[in-house]
Amino acid sequence: MSRLREFADPFLLLLIAMVVLASFLPARGEGAYIVGILADAGIVLLFFLHGAKLSRDAIWSGARAWKLHLATLGTTFALFPLVGLATQQVEAIPVAMRAGLLFLTLLPSTVQSSIAFTAIARGNVAAAVVSASFSNLLGIILTPLLVALLMQKGAGGTGGLISLSAAEGIVLQLLLPFILGHLARPWIGGIVERRRAMLGRVDRGSILLIVYSAFSAAVVEGLWQKVSRGELLLLALLSIAILAVVLLFTWGLARLLGLSREDAVVLQFCGSKKSLATGVPMAGVLFPASAVGPILLPVMLFHQIQLMVCAILARRYGKVANEIEN
Repeated sequence: MSRLREFADPFLLLLIAMVVLASFLPARGEGAYIVGILADAGIVLLFFLHGAKLSRDAIWSGARAWKLHLATLGTTFALFPLVGLATQQVEAIPVAMRAGLLFLTLLPSTVQSSIAFTAIARGNVAAAVVSASFSNLLGIILTPLLVALLMQKGAGGTGGLISLSAAEGIVLQLLLPFILGHLARPWIGGIVERRRAMLGRVDRGSILLIVYSAFSAAVVEGLWQKVSRGELLLLALLSIAILAVVLLFTWGLARLLGLSREDAVVLQFCGSKKSLATGVPMAGVLFPASAVGPILLPVMLFHQIQLMVCAILARRYGKVANEIEN
């Protein structure tokens, strides 16, 4: 069962269920308004909890392994966006889905799965915690800035998708709740640590609501009439190609920098992953409701692909490490 969970993330199955529900029973009219308000509240709650979970010690200790962390951040926020810009030349898929591919490449790294795969691969878990946390912390500022810089310029024709109130939304729904959550950590940090499982369900419940709201608006606008099976297949192939490029790059960069095997594992897993948990609420803030659904399709697809591929790699690296030790 544990191996099955590595390949078919139950949470992703719930996300797919929300897409199916929105496809057949989309929120309309007054219902859509109420769901939208609840989704906005979910975004605020998500980033408040993200701020409360991040310890100050983790932030300050990040400066120690600066070479590893700079390499990871460079891969996440420089290489990935360049690859994303290259995908905008593929005109065989709709403009909104190309926008989703570019948006995907601008997101920060995951935290939980990056650390989990690093542990399975017998890598430097402490460095993975810091690297992934740094990526998410900086992503709150860097991702919106990269969206404004690269997508506002109309890469792939996506410039018109960014709402004029995005800056206000970033501050009020992302940055301010994150800061308040982090400032409140001395008082609520203990509760957050003790109730991680329960708060994790709150996190995921909020994301499910945001996805339902986003895809409801997209379905009402005729999403599935605009996307073919062939376009979805091409999207999957492009996602695989993006991941392959980054995995090969991080492997070569680790050798070039002379990183230890343990740190090389961190660079590969933290540098090649993209956060669905951060991407879903950010998309809800940065883009109009009708555009969020197709933009999130590549993010959800890449999420599952990266889990499957990294699960295979992590087990292989861990097996090799055990053989070396024995």
